[in-house]
Amino acid sequence: MDPHHISFLVNPRAVWIVAAIVGAIAGYTDYRWRRIPNWLTVPGLLLGIALNSLAQGGYGVRYSLVGAGLGLLILLPFVLIRSLGAGDWKLIGALGAFVGPHNLITVLFVTVVIAGLMALFVVIWKRRFLQTMRNIGGMLAAMMSLHLPGREVSLDNPESSKIPFGVAAAIAIVLFAAAQLWNSRR
Repeated sequence: MDPHHISFLVNPRAVWIVAAIVGAIAGYTDYRWRRIPNWLTVPGLLLGIALNSLAQGGYGVRYSLVGAGLGLLILLPFVLIRSLGAGDWKLIGALGAFVGPHNLITVLFVTVVIAGLMALFVVIWKRRFLQTMRNIGGMLAAMMSLHLPGREVSLDNPESSKIPFGVAAAIAIVLFAAAQLWNSRR
């Protein structure tokens, strides 16, 4: 046996499976109750760190922490202007702990594309194109002027159409985990 080879306790594929399960539960709760609870995101974050440390040792801990931090950092401006809920934000942090920084960028990109398609469907369904353009302009103006939180467009605004971002994240992580598992079977 190679003395430099370290046998870890968790198969890396298990990390992807657990990430998909956490994402699916979050997607369900976001769809059903429009919230992602702390009882899921906080243990999810800790579980992502623990599983990666068991799968990859000390590198796994760093991998998880950087992934979680990157997810939280990227989405922080959207939470501050109140165009993204804190549960969605914490979910992305937890998923980052599972998948690490490089994979998180891909998962987040797919999440945003799916959320955009969901939003487009809602805008078309509710015939709210002009109002949506005004809302986007308000969000961009708030971000550019650092007027935090944005008043015109927020989760508290009853006029705004809300997209369950957690559902988009759930679809993205399940698809990405399935692709990772499919590719690793060779």
